[in-house]
Amino acid sequence: MAITRLAVRLKCINASFRERTSSDMGRKNEAGFFEALWSFGTSNDVGGEECQAKEPIARCKQEEIVNALHLGERSRASQLLTEFGNRDRALKVQSFVPIFEYCSRTPDPLFAMETWKLMMEKDIKLSGICYFFTIKALCKGGHLEEAFGIISVLRENSDIHPTLPVYNNLLKACIRMKSLKYASECLQLMKQDGVGQDIFTHTYLLELAVLQQDVSVVHEIWRECVNRHSLDIITLQKFVWSFTSLRDVASAYMALQKMVSVAFQCKRNKEKESNKGVRFGIEANEVGDDGLNFSEQPLSGTVKKLLRWSFDAIIHACASAHNILLAEELMLQMQDLGLEPSSGAYDGLIKGLVYVRGFHDGMEVLKVMLQKNIKPKDSTLAMLSESCSRGLELDLAETLLDQISKYNHVNVFNELLEACDILDQPERGLRVLAKLKYLKLMPDIRIYELLFSLFGNVNVPYEDANSLSQANAAKRINAIEMDMMKNGIQHSHLSMHNLLRALGTEGMKEEMFQYLNSAENQFFYRNAHLGIEIYNTVLHSLVEAKETRMTIEIFKKMISCGFSPDAATYTIMIDCCGIIKCYRSACALISLLIREGFCMNVVTYTTVIKILLSFEAFDEAFKLLYQACSEGIQPDLLLYNAFLRAADEKGRIDVIELIVEMMHQDKIQPDPSTCCHVFSAYVNKGFYSTALEALQVVSLRMISEEDDGLEECRLKYEDLILNEHLVAESQIMKLFKDSPFLSVALLNLRWCAMILSTVSWFPNRSLWAKRLSSEYTSRHRG
Repeated sequence: MAITRLAVRLKCINASFRERTSSDMGRKNEAGFFEALWSFGTSNDVGGEECQAKEPIARCKQEEIVNALHLGERSRASQLLTEFGNRDRALKVQSFVPIFEYCSRTPDPLFAMETWKLMMEKDIKLSGICYFFTIKALCKGGHLEEAFGIISVLRENSDIHPTLPVYNNLLKACIRMKSLKYASECLQLMKQDGVGQDIFTHTYLLELAVLQQDVSVVHEIWRECVNRHSLDIITLQKFVWSFTSLRDVASAYMALQKMVSVAFQCKRNKEKESNKGVRFGIEANEVGDDGLNFSEQPLSGTVKKLLRWSFDAIIHACASAHNILLAEELMLQMQDLGLEPSSGAYDGLIKGLVYVRGFHDGMEVLKVMLQKNIKPKDSTLAMLSESCSRGLELDLAETLLDQISKYNHVNVFNELLEACDILDQPERGLRVLAKLKYLKLMPDIRIYELLFSLFGNVNVPYEDANSLSQANAAKRINAIEMDMMKNGIQHSHLSMHNLLRALGTEGMKEEMFQYLNSAENQFFYRNAHLGIEIYNTVLHSLVEAKETRMTIEIFKKMISCGFSPDAATYTIMIDCCGIIKCYRSACALISLLIREGFCMNVVTYTTVIKILLSFEAFDEAFKLLYQACSEGIQPDLLLYNAFLRAADEKGRIDVIELIVEMMHQDKIQPDPSTCCHVFSAYVNKGFYSTALEALQVVSLRMISEEDDGLEECRLKYEDLILNEHLVAESQIMKLFKDSPFLSVALLNLRWCAMILSTVSWFPNRSLWAKRLSSEYTSRHRG
């Protein structure tokens, strides 16, 4: 009855399994005569190897059944099985063994149970080998519950007891299906039945330990195997795999060295015994350090393959552990053993070099590979391309990208597009995007996040938006969104953030509001919050456009919707108060900021100081500046320029000179705005000679605050400054793209040289600079 119930339970898998088995068998070898081969379940067979001891099936009805199954003719096979069971001559259990064996190899557990049912109807008692093949078919077919059911029947209602090969087969299936529950149950049954463990059991236990990510179990198995078994090279290779999978590089290296010793000891044994067969493995204490010259003893192809795979695995593990020295040592050892490192080994080495030393060392190894005519793997090229992109070497990154034959993911495109965004190279980004489309790769959301950032803003730096640029920006954004819809990709927070930022940069306020409302609806239906960062982006764009009324409306809407402003939100709104010159509201916002647990930073101080300066409250502004310094906040260039701008507008030379010296003391280099405010303040007061001297000093400090840096610049650019030809000025302008501040400083110095006939490259020797330093020292002493 137990067996009958088990057979009934198997009927639930009939439909799905019949379809899968039919399609699988239809793809086998050519039609015609098929010889089914089988073995009687030795430990080696159950241990995961294909059947080794094989005999042809006699040309009989069993052969026809197997051939029909092989050709996918299941109904005909069932009909033949019925005819076979209905013949007059008495049937023996051996007659069904070839059918069970074929079902275990295909696998076809459904037909195995159909055969089993026929045998029960004919009162044919199943043998141990029939049980074994049935269990094997169920295991390979993924039906662990039914396999355990048969094991339970055998243990309770039969004289046939499961043996170690049966349990090994069952344990293997449990692990391959990643079923920890059934694997634990299998080990418990093995312990109860006292079947023990062999080398194949230990192999499967290694896989189980890796599945459980338990390296201590692997070490325990290692000790037990070394004490109880003669470890062959295949078993050692599985230990190497286990240790590397669990990131235990030292233990993997130890197992690898034992592999090497075993391989060459076996080679030496074979040479001694001539044509006699030698067991491929030795005891651990049989290998001695006798100065064996490995390079003079070639290994077989199979052994080389196993060794090379193990070396590759450990080199990759070294790369993940950033252990480059060991990876390089392993590469040298491979060459000493006569094993030419494969592209996989080079892939691991380059990966580690890129992680630890950068892409330059990786490129050197790639050159060595090409010299040896070793084709790099696509993953190697992709990794180097990504690293070059992160290093902003875009020409090299794009060249490597073009050499990749198969792309497993689009991350390499993401990295290159991000580099294009950083360097503001939309033309190159367009080429990258065209290649992505040509290869018909599916973009991910990161691609679109970068596209909005790279192509959303049409204008080049220092160029204001206009109606033409706004139309182009709208066209680009619409094209990107249409492509997102085509690929079924929804906006992320970052993609929407970049989109709104692009609209704000172009001054497209109405479109920005439309997208903001659309984003609120999209994220609401996805049960997600829009995020305070997106609102901050909109608020910042409106403040930059001086749309204070809209800014206040958005801020009130945020509060009413339950959003909690962060420090950036409060800073933006304080800046808005500066535009409308409402110091009281700014103070109220500062109070809220502190009450919410945020601290004032340099940006917040700059914003408040700008409001005070707009009221010509220089004393109060300086008090805030000193307060920020006392709190450990380092003033930045924007803060100092705010003072210089206000002082220039109000004609406060004293403030100009104090701020310039404070910047010099804090080692903060000026920018073109600093030069403009300082020069303009003196000119407006009629101090022309002082204006030129100040411009010269500030321009030199814009190049470098150190004398060594200025001397290097003098040797390189002094001829361009003193040269009267216009071509010199053109050469200076060429520097603007890569070094805009340097270009402006050189043009300022060239202008000063034209008026003063000379340029001093020592700003601290200037009388103006000395006076500012002396006054600053006296002020602080006082």
